[in-house]
Amino acid sequence: MCFCLQVIAVNGKFPGPIVNVTTNDNVVINVRNKLDEHLLLHWSGIQQRRSSWQDGLPGTNCPIPPKWNWTYQFQVKDQVGSFFYFPSLNMQRSSGGFGSFIINNRAVIPIPFDTPHGDIVITIGDWYKRNHTALRRALDAGRDLGMPDGVLINGKGPYQYNTTYVPDGIDHETITVQPGKTYRVRVHNVGVSTSLNFRIQNHNMLLAESEGSYTVQQNYTSLDIHVGQSYSFLVTMDQNASSDYYIVASARMVNDTTWRRVTGVGILHYTNSKGKASGPLPAAPQDEFDKTFSMNQARSIRWNVSASGARPNPQGSFRYGSINVTEVYVLKNKPPVQINGKKRATLSGISFINPATPIRLADQFKVKGVYKLDFPNNPLTGPPKLETSVINGTYRGFMEVILQNNETRMQSYHLSGYAVFVVGMDYGEWSDNSRGTYNKWDGIARTTVQVYPGAWTAILVSLDNVGVWNLRSENLDSWYLGQETYVRVVNPEETNKTEFPIPDNALFCGALGKMQKPQDISSAAGLLFKGSNFSLLITLLYLVSAAISIFS
Repeated sequence: MCFCLQVIAVNGKFPGPIVNVTTNDNVVINVRNKLDEHLLLHWSGIQQRRSSWQDGLPGTNCPIPPKWNWTYQFQVKDQVGSFFYFPSLNMQRSSGGFGSFIINNRAVIPIPFDTPHGDIVITIGDWYKRNHTALRRALDAGRDLGMPDGVLINGKGPYQYNTTYVPDGIDHETITVQPGKTYRVRVHNVGVSTSLNFRIQNHNMLLAESEGSYTVQQNYTSLDIHVGQSYSFLVTMDQNASSDYYIVASARMVNDTTWRRVTGVGILHYTNSKGKASGPLPAAPQDEFDKTFSMNQARSIRWNVSASGARPNPQGSFRYGSINVTEVYVLKNKPPVQINGKKRATLSGISFINPATPIRLADQFKVKGVYKLDFPNNPLTGPPKLETSVINGTYRGFMEVILQNNETRMQSYHLSGYAVFVVGMDYGEWSDNSRGTYNKWDGIARTTVQVYPGAWTAILVSLDNVGVWNLRSENLDSWYLGQETYVRVVNPEETNKTEFPIPDNALFCGALGKMQKPQDISSAAGLLFKGSNFSLLITLLYLVSAAISIFS
């Protein structure tokens, strides 16, 4: 018996269509909201240089009302790599609405490997039979989400590798390849809150890129991919074609026996394959009682300092390890707490409340009392509290952030607007002496970092991008319950050279709601494009799709 449910589709697709652009393209994406609730679209990892107006988060944008459309306009300035987009409000990503966002190198900039035969995009993520509104209700009632019902690979359920765990009639993903060819395989964990181990049976995966940075190339038989993270592998189809091969994404940092059903299985099919995949799945790392294996694997992912990224100069020409730190923030998360009778998640003792008027909009129109620029450098010592408390970042400063995870489950964190340098991670409590372990030469630069249970991760970030930027837990339940803040970076000298003006089509809400005019959908898009030179124009239609079969 299959289980059918509705998902959030984009242009009738689940996952949504791939956005495929080239460095420095000017991109126009018109989003039509056919859902019955507000919508914002976030471009995870796209730095939105000089334009946090386009970031698609409640701290920067008013939501798109139902039946309205809104057009994002931004340049993918000086970026390459593998990213994804998703709806950023109210757990909507747990019902879909996500898709891959690829930025290709310009032809004049060589990639640090031979041109692959093809590009393969794979989205993986844990999945619940309950939709996002039901998951919201559970969290609002103070309940945990519980164990997911499974893992999807490209929006499809598991191949029937085992009749006990997987019944008949489930649609699974099949990826067809040519023998002997090398493919670039881009993998995104778009799930709710589960870290996943990704592997392809009998195939080595040569890691090449992560969220916009080329990596030192090394082979993995499997890799832990945490919520919100993206990787590119080079995979050569060098096995015999006696049968198909399993593609597996299975839950990590959990009890393997209890969580066995939380496993996604797809099929890698050679064009000359002689049979179906059969037998047991390739094993995940056998480290349930060895908490260091995954962290050591994460430490092994390093920046390729000699490779060119979006620009001709080598990535390593930015010597982050020799820059003086100007500000330090220690952000500590703990298990959820009760605040005013409600279950909430906190960072440093503060549970963030999104204001009715977005922070960036409040600054633009000098609306007072919307937020406080007082997020503490160190965790609060008193009781936790609900606040719209924001980090006061210094323009052109160099910030050190220590993410301390005092929960018993895995966390990952994302900072919009920047790539951050992952310089250290370890178990225990971070201290000043921990700086002696930092990697100051080739720590990977990326947008989403993992923090292991009972451990810390340290990042460095150059605050050279003016705007208001979200720092959040990528675990959707923690994010929904308040585990986030914003970093406000202001150039004291007002100039369009460091931040673009407010867009002509800006939406207004909260204290500025009276400024919003009714939308004439038939003419809005044409007015936006007039006189502009854009490289790519896309329309994304968000709607609840017809029921699809996923798993039992």
